[in-house]
Amino acid sequence: MSSSLSRRALGGAAVTAAAAAALGAAAPSAQAAQAAAPAPERPFRAAPGRHSARPNILFILGDDLGWADLSSYGSPHIHTPHLDRLARQGVRFTDAYSGSATCSPTRFSLYTGRYPGRTKGGLAEPIADRSVGLEPTHPTLASLLRDAGYTTALIGKWHCGYLPDYSPTRSGWDEFFGNFGGALEYYSKLGLGGEYDLYEGDAEYKDLRYYTRVLTERASEYVARDHDRPFLLNLNFTTPHWPWIADGDEEASAEIVRRIKAGDRSALWHQDGGSVEKYTQMVEDLDRSVGQVLAALKRAGRERDTLVFFGSDNGGERFSYNWPLAGNKGSLQEGGIRVPSILRWPARIDGGQVSDLPVFSPDWTATLLEIAGARPHPAYPLDGTSLAGHLLRGEPVRERDLFWRVRGERALRRGDWKYYRGKSGRDQLFHLTEDAREQADRAPYEKERLAELRAAWERTDAGLLPYAN
Repeated sequence: MSSSLSRRALGGAAVTAAAAAALGAAAPSAQAAQAAAPAPERPFRAAPGRHSARPNILFILGDDLGWADLSSYGSPHIHTPHLDRLARQGVRFTDAYSGSATCSPTRFSLYTGRYPGRTKGGLAEPIADRSVGLEPTHPTLASLLRDAGYTTALIGKWHCGYLPDYSPTRSGWDEFFGNFGGALEYYSKLGLGGEYDLYEGDAEYKDLRYYTRVLTERASEYVARDHDRPFLLNLNFTTPHWPWIADGDEEASAEIVRRIKAGDRSALWHQDGGSVEKYTQMVEDLDRSVGQVLAALKRAGRERDTLVFFGSDNGGERFSYNWPLAGNKGSLQEGGIRVPSILRWPARIDGGQVSDLPVFSPDWTATLLEIAGARPHPAYPLDGTSLAGHLLRGEPVRERDLFWRVRGERALRRGDWKYYRGKSGRDQLFHLTEDAREQADRAPYEKERLAELRAAWERTDAGLLPYAN
């Protein structure tokens, strides 16, 4: 395990003492600080020999959540007790990545288990109009699980195409409640073009309460239902995506709505608003909301037999805390694609564990399909690798390449090494275990390795759809 990345285990006592000193109180004794700190994480180890029925799957995504925005990932000012508890009950991944650096391409990679560049809709970074989307004929995680006997639902942000041609209910989800676009104002539900964007199925649904509250309520109701089959619920929050409006900020909401209705297409970007404090409120609200859904799951008696995953669709934005990573959303530097990722399944996986295994979004697709007893469609081979054997039986994961491509940037990770070319056009090479911040370029000293990783990236790229000029 990378020694620099299990900061929660190493820093708890120090943070407790520092907080006391800042408040003018006497610092606790070393014994008291140790008792107050969370139990140390241990490196991941499977617990083979256990058996269970196929699990329910609750797959939760935050939106533009930075790698270190959770207190369990090192945030010094954002407090996320519910997600921290989820991590203590399962496995926290330190080297987990999104499938791309922006919203919709990552969702394509998760839903299809393939690189975004294998489909026309995945080339949009992100989707911003009605011209493209996830083709209903393409197999998805939801359609494959539905064929294997699961009930399926998507609650929250879709961002894989607009009506009338594209919709979750056309791509394998039995139910959809949420928004089609990439962003919306949290109260009015107005999207980037001023359109109303809250739907149940393909019909508009009127609810002008704060959006995170609405999604939390709907998801809590879903997990508490009397299900007669295992379920897949994709719960896609828009929090903490801009605009930077927390629950109760009705005046700020009204001003953005006024600007939208006046024709200001940039109003939702909220470039003149937001703050670290407002962002903190939004992330902590996301944490409480996840806690409410998990509490509903527990009350329903389904906690033990439900696989819960929490992650983000890409790296953080303006107000995120990404230290020590460089870059943010839109970039293939670590800060743009490395994301917090937590997995809990009490029936099969022990808690209190941490893993530095490099994984990315398409891997979770392959993993969930295998765990659920579903098979990929032979005409649409997956680009992800199933981790089921590793997580459940302790099987080693073969070394493989994690590949990313966005306009103007390229990246490939193999083991501890990362090949990266940014908009400067210069090839760079980083040893991530020693240099997670990507500051020590090893390209001049590792020319053979650089050439090998560049060639591997170009072989994969040659099999993808080209960007339109």
